[in-house]
Amino acid sequence: MSKMTFRPADSLVDDVWGKRGTPDRDAMETRLKEEADAYFIGEAIKSARLQQHLTQEELGERIGVKRAQICKLENGKCSITLSTMSKVFRALGISSAILDLGTAGKVVLW
Repeated sequence: MSKMTFRPADSLVDDVWGKRGTPDRDAMETRLKEEADAYFIGEAIKSARLQQHLTQEELGERIGVKRAQICKLENGKCSITLSTMSKVFRALGISSAILDLGTAGKVVLW
């Protein structure tokens, strides 16, 4: 029987995408962050829509897009602009939003 060796997951990530601070690794981490952000925004949209018992089609009609676009937004499959985010959340009755920029302060989006 051969001896098994274990490697930390970090070393596998380094092998595939390069060490931290390299261009390939930075690009991968940026892409993953953007995808995670899109996912969480999509989940917020979906949750607010379901609380109001709206279908994707009904929400799409409120803002002038097709159901497929709402589906993409909810699933984090596309980037959302601030103007689209404003339309979606206003259509859901969320009348204001504040972006917290940490030490730079807060910005009222709508």
